[in-house]
Amino acid sequence: MEPLAERMRPRTLDDYIGQQHLVGEGAILRQMIESEHVSSFILWGPPGVGKTTLAYIIANRLESPFYTLSAVTSGVKDVRDVIDKAQKNRLFAKNNPILFIDEIHRFNKSQQDSLLGAVERGIITLIGATTENPSFEIIRPLLSRCQVYVLGSLEKDDLLALLHRALTKDTYLRQRDIEVRETEALLRYSGGDARKLLNVLELVVEAEKGDKVVIDNETVNLRLQQNPLAYDKDGEMHYDIISAFIKSIRGSDPDGALYWLARMIEGGEQPEFIARRLVISASEDIGLANPNALLIANAAFDAVMKIGWPEGRIPLAEATVYLASSPKSNSAYMGIGAALEEVQRSGNLSVPLHLRNAPTKLMKDLGYSEGYKYAHDYEGHFVLQQFLPDGLTSASFWHPQDNPAEARLAERLHALWKDRY
Repeated sequence: MEPLAERMRPRTLDDYIGQQHLVGEGAILRQMIESEHVSSFILWGPPGVGKTTLAYIIANRLESPFYTLSAVTSGVKDVRDVIDKAQKNRLFAKNNPILFIDEIHRFNKSQQDSLLGAVERGIITLIGATTENPSFEIIRPLLSRCQVYVLGSLEKDDLLALLHRALTKDTYLRQRDIEVRETEALLRYSGGDARKLLNVLELVVEAEKGDKVVIDNETVNLRLQQNPLAYDKDGEMHYDIISAFIKSIRGSDPDGALYWLARMIEGGEQPEFIARRLVISASEDIGLANPNALLIANAAFDAVMKIGWPEGRIPLAEATVYLASSPKSNSAYMGIGAALEEVQRSGNLSVPLHLRNAPTKLMKDLGYSEGYKYAHDYEGHFVLQQFLPDGLTSASFWHPQDNPAEARLAERLHALWKDRY
């Protein structure tokens, strides 16, 4: 018998649970699917939130030839073979063939390059699924040809709806006398992952041999202690461990950070996965409180890529201890977040004329660059002038935090700008 998670895989959008910002009434993906005009896109989100299911639903709805590749096992030849088949079949199909690539972030540059021509010429509609940030993992030419849609972890109400659907719709579960008294443990172990929730449910039900199955927190905890990996069959625990690792660094606990680093190393985690998150943590959590942290994290990334395992554990440990021990600031992270919110709110405000480039006579005649003051021509390499769009001249995005490094930056900016900073 198929696993419960597979038996409960939705076949239509009406059965799909969660991600209403993408598939709810009037949402972008639902509109694309209902109009039957689907362009290439990448689904980015954690495991078990419906990326693969969405791809299958789209293919079924469009009645398109559907090809799947796993980036773990497929090479350039496999990609070319699928593209050749798609090119032959597209003449007889109602809609464009769809190529779904799971874990597309695992494709290297040459594999991704092999997709470019087919996507650009419309031979295939590419749907990629990734748990990694596409900005880091997908080559720019391919990324520019695909929309990126972000899926989030399932909310409590989504998980409860999924639980109810499984208990009332699954043929096997309906035959059992199942009473759900408590759901806290079920939801906690699922971590917003539909597959984990259904795996845990299946484990608990199968473990009860009698006619009556009572699901409560005690029963769930007991069953998972007896079989701690049952709810994590695909090795997805690494997302929880990397979370603990980053939070230990953020919390300035080098011992905790080293423990979770050791767990990842012992579990066979990819060294570049760990190193990449050290770079992110150096920028997001240490930031301007200690700019050297980013240099150390970057150096560790380079070293690991050069030497690999097992010696790579040493620069990773060095960077981990340094970051965890460093003073912390998220002022740059908060600053860019505030600036992005303003851009989304106010839209594409005009660049002031004096800040515009003027490479041609026409542009100069139109006033481009007129009145711009070249800072190096002034004492202290600074002169007061406007750098924000009209209407935003009093906006403030970066706020220095309480640490010596940023205090020095704030002191300098106040001396230059007076009340502005």
